[in-house]
Amino acid sequence: MTFGEKVIHFYKNLQLPTGLPEGVEILDPFADDTVKTIVEHFNNKFFNDTNPRTFLIGINPGRLGGGTTGIPFTDPIRLEEELGIENSFDRKQELSSNFVYQMIDRLGGAEFFYSKFYFTSACPVGFTKDGKNLNYYDIKELQEALDDYNVDQLQKQKDFGANDIAYSIGQGKNVAYLKQLNKKHKFFKEIRPLPHPRWVMQYRLKRLGEFLELYKKELLG
Repeated sequence: MTFGEKVIHFYKNLQLPTGLPEGVEILDPFADDTVKTIVEHFNNKFFNDTNPRTFLIGINPGRLGGGTTGIPFTDPIRLEEELGIENSFDRKQELSSNFVYQMIDRLGGAEFFYSKFYFTSACPVGFTKDGKNLNYYDIKELQEALDDYNVDQLQKQKDFGANDIAYSIGQGKNVAYLKQLNKKHKFFKEIRPLPHPRWVMQYRLKRLGEFLELYKKELLG
C-alpha cells in the first residue's frame, strides 16, 4: 500500500471516541460522502508513494478547516486554489489554513511539501460545545477521556511511515501533551514545537514573515 492508501484506509475505518463529557459534540467530517471523496483524491494525489514523512501534529480539526474538508489545516478556499481540488463547500477562510499555505508556498509548493511532510492531529476528530470549536485540552475530563483513543490513533498513523523527528503545531498545551504521550509510548525520537498558525495570524500578524521563515528554517534545516 502507498502512504496515501494507508491514510485513506485509516480515515475510512476511523472509530469515534466514546465516554465524552456532557455537552461535548464530536466533529466528524469523514462521515460525509463528499469529504470521503476529497480525502481519497488528496491522498492519492500527494501521497502516491511509500516514502516516510515528517509528522506535523496539530490539536484537533476545527470547524472551518479540516473539520469541513477532511484535510488538516486546509479550508475550502485553499483546497481549490492551492491543491487544485474543486469543491462545493462554503468558501469560508480559516486563519490557520491561510498561514499554512503561505508557509507551504515558501517551502516550495504543495507537491514538494507533501512529499516530505504529513499533517495530522493529537486527536483526529474535532469537538464543539455550544456551537463553538473546542480543543481536546480545553476540558480536563475530555482530555482524560481521550488519552487511550489518541494513543491508538497516533500509533496507527505512525505505522504509515514516520521519520524520527516530529513537530507539534502549538508551543503550549499541545506540545506538553504530545511529549507526555511520547515519553510513555515512544512514537518518535523527539517532538519539537512550532508556533500555532492561528496564534500567529491572530496575535502576531505584523511578524508574519518572521514566522514563515521560522517554519522554513526548522523544517528544511
